[in-house]
Amino acid sequence: MHLDTLLHPLALRRAEPADLPGVLTLLAEAAEWLHGRGVRQWPRGGFGPERIEPLIEERVLYLLDDELAHLDPDVDAANWRRPIATIAIDGHADPEFWTPGDSPDAALYVHKLAVARPWAGHGLGDALLDWAGGTAYATGRPWLRLDCAKDNRGLQAYYRRRGFRHVRTVDLPHRASGALFERPADDTLVTAFRDLTVPALIGA
Repeated sequence: MHLDTLLHPLALRRAEPADLPGVLTLLAEAAEWLHGRGVRQWPRGGFGPERIEPLIEERVLYLLDDELAHLDPDVDAANWRRPIATIAIDGHADPEFWTPGDSPDAALYVHKLAVARPWAGHGLGDALLDWAGGTAYATGRPWLRLDCAKDNRGLQAYYRRRGFRHVRTVDLPHRASGALFERPADDTLVTAFRDLTVPALIGA
């Protein structure tokens, strides 16, 4: 099992259309886990393909793969291509949250960040956020931004620990999300995922 070894090489890549089923499964499992903790960040059961296909088509959805998954006897052939983490990063500021006064074009925005439960606690989310911050920096944008559930204090505390500043909370009755965070884009924490193993990511 993945938790028995930390020597799995990981690879970050853009999602392709054939990855859609695996992405939907990962996000559905993450949504169910959140609901089990009383967090309504995402729809229970995850997202429909109409929410994820545009991200794949726009080439803004990235997947983290375990390159040794096909050798794991506990992973069947139908599932070994399932990603172990996802992140979307683009320049689309949610107009219900980010106002013209925020200079929306000055940032890249993180969406659909999820890590498969067997890989939780290995620092993969940290590394993906650092990579996203480096990507924003490389495109000349000074900020990396995201939004999360208004009532998820644990996740908000996590983002603060990762250097994000709480900008404000937008309380819209039809949105579970609305806690807005940003941190300066920075290339000093960029992790090159090629040929890295989990131990290298833990300190990211």
